[in-house]
Amino acid sequence: MNWKFWQKTKEAKKPKSKTKEWVDALVFAVVAATLIRWAFMEAFVIPTPSMESSLLVGDYLFVSKINYGARTPKTPLQLPLSHQKVWGTEIPSYSTLIQLPQFRLPGFQKIKNNDVVVFNYPEETQYPTDLKTNYIKRCIGIAGDSIQIKNLQVFINGKPVGDPPKVQYSYYLQTDMPLNERFFRKYTLYQPREVNGGYLIHTQPAIAKELTTYEYVKDVRLLNEPDSIYEQRIYPQSHYFRWNRDNFGVLYIPKEGDKLKVSTEMLATYGKYIERYEGNGNVKIENGQLWIDGKEILEYTFNQNYYFMMGDNRHNSEDSRYWGFVPEDHVVGKALLVWMSMDSEEPNPLKKIRWSRIFNIIR
Repeated sequence: MNWKFWQKTKEAKKPKSKTKEWVDALVFAVVAATLIRWAFMEAFVIPTPSMESSLLVGDYLFVSKINYGARTPKTPLQLPLSHQKVWGTEIPSYSTLIQLPQFRLPGFQKIKNNDVVVFNYPEETQYPTDLKTNYIKRCIGIAGDSIQIKNLQVFINGKPVGDPPKVQYSYYLQTDMPLNERFFRKYTLYQPREVNGGYLIHTQPAIAKELTTYEYVKDVRLLNEPDSIYEQRIYPQSHYFRWNRDNFGVLYIPKEGDKLKVSTEMLATYGKYIERYEGNGNVKIENGQLWIDGKEILEYTFNQNYYFMMGDNRHNSEDSRYWGFVPEDHVVGKALLVWMSMDSEEPNPLKKIRWSRIFNIIR
């Protein structure tokens, strides 16, 4: 090598300006964060009480993408580190000019019963799959399971399964006197509602039992729905299935490769999934018949797995009992741990951080 030539070249090369160094560092950080967020781990915050008391509003979570395998992007034209909207605005942060086929990279585990899962809400139609609103629930039933609920008790494949450790239900709390905020916070009774001289609360059975020990508490009554009540909002919203939130099923959860004979009842149960989530072409359902690309289908084979999700706050959760299954291509990842927790309703700023919840493993 010509030493003098190399030395002159080195001397001629101008050093980067401070601005250029900052821009390069920022670009690198954004690219690295985007790759980590897509392939390995993403941070989420709990916005609703559907998983209380297991997860609280204001819990910040790490969600693993590698457990079940990361999904390849379906909508590549989007602002990095955004979801649906540009931060703080109503401006869309993405473009649908390019929509790619979606695949899942290999993971090191399958979704199991009772996993806490983050997924894209299937019922949203205004967004591409990977930009639908993120929900978090517990996977009660996996593909191939049959689920039933009888008087609150969940059965999988005919066998009763245990409730999550901190499962909650709705109760009517009747008292002789008004209760103050301090009482409700002591028992983590979030957003109690005054009803007919008492309070509607959501709590764990053990806490409900403890509340009956107070002299001024007249009654703590579980608000479960008897089998005779038919709730129209319950999936599949058909006269074939007269179910409610506490008495539900038996309902089979389809898995990839399943072949089901087409009938009026089968289409009432699974028709919308065949239409919307299976990647079929021209689907027509009419008079108990299924047509795909102009050909009548007498036996349908499912193209992917489905899952049944429920919130641990069983009477305050919009979940699979109301809108049905989660397709596998809507699964985002597995919730691993709480890395921060903030109580927005705590008036004392020194107590807003829930220190006892930091670094809690999610079970």
